Amino acid sequence: MIKIGNIELGEFPLLLAPMEDVSDPPFRQVCKENGADMMYTEFVSSEGLIRNAVKSVRKLDIFPYERPIGIQLFGSDVDTMAECTRISTAVNPDLIDINYGCPVKKVACRGAGAALLQDIPLMAAMTSAVVKATPLPVTVKTRLGWDDSTKNIEEVAERLQDVGIQALTIHGRTRAQLYKGEADWSLIARVKENPRIKIPIFGNGDIDSPEKALEYRNRFGVDGIMIGRAAIGYPWIFNEIKHYFRTGQHLAAPTMGQRVSAAARHLRFSVEWKGETLGILEMRRHYSNYFKGLPNFREHRMKLVQSMNLEEIFETLEFVHREYEGITLETKAKAVEYGGVD
Repeated sequence: MIKIGNIELGEFPLLLAPMEDVSDPPFRQVCKENGADMMYTEFVSSEGLIRNAVKSVRKLDIFPYERPIGIQLFGSDVDTMAECTRISTAVNPDLIDINYGCPVKKVACRGAGAALLQDIPLMAAMTSAVVKATPLPVTVKTRLGWDDSTKNIEEVAERLQDVGIQALTIHGRTRAQLYKGEADWSLIARVKENPRIKIPIFGNGDIDSPEKALEYRNRFGVDGIMIGRAAIGYPWIFNEIKHYFRTGQHLAAPTMGQRVSAAARHLRFSVEWKGETLGILEMRRHYSNYFKGLPNFREHRMKLVQSMNLEEIFETLEFVHREYEGITLETKAKAVEYGGVD
């Protein structure tokens, strides 16, 4: 049984990665329904939270169906991160997660996210301050290092465990790689094999099929896997992996009815949570992924992304169901192009 503090996650948990502008409550709902064992909020800016910025505060919204769930924070100032931890603890998540992995310029160039990989003492001090600011378990998500010449994840893991984190997720790329090239899980395995390391180690990067999940579980010995881009528009990947682990067989691919139903529930909750206008607008980025691979779909996609009439959008989704009923796309999930955090 893998545990983070008192949170029991099963024998080999599958985690949904925090992804900016993607892993909001509506998206988390469809992933939870399809087998995600633990999820995280989109990353929350400590500076934004201190300023009471609407976008940052809204990211603290969590719902009972999501548990266990962690609030992920990022920032560059120790005291600000500690204060934001106290604010986040007050909304009663199951854990606090620190983002030391985001590679995008607007985060890293402000001294946050993956930038902390260049200053391990500051990273340790910040982590210690967060641990002391909350009674909740604290976890970290990071990368192998800043670039190929500074792959310091083994030192990072030991230092962060020493100051009190209770689990570590490692994305198998450096900051310099962004999302290019193949993730290197060999260093993740070395962290896991380190006799000093007692906390759960989760691997992240390039998991886009049940076969790869099984291969990487067996080959690299991690305690669980975090899935990001492959779940966008394909939340079924979690249950597909679990079924493959148990049986060695593939689940049947989601039917067109299941695809439409998932998209419709996603849209409905998006509108309930954000309001009709914003809910419709922010759902638009998901349609092409839910229906990826359908032939001659462009006309229907344009209707979905251009309409601001909720009833009309649901009618288009129902038309897609009828039009493509009987068409089965391949079971294996495909990673999509995505520029956020994974």
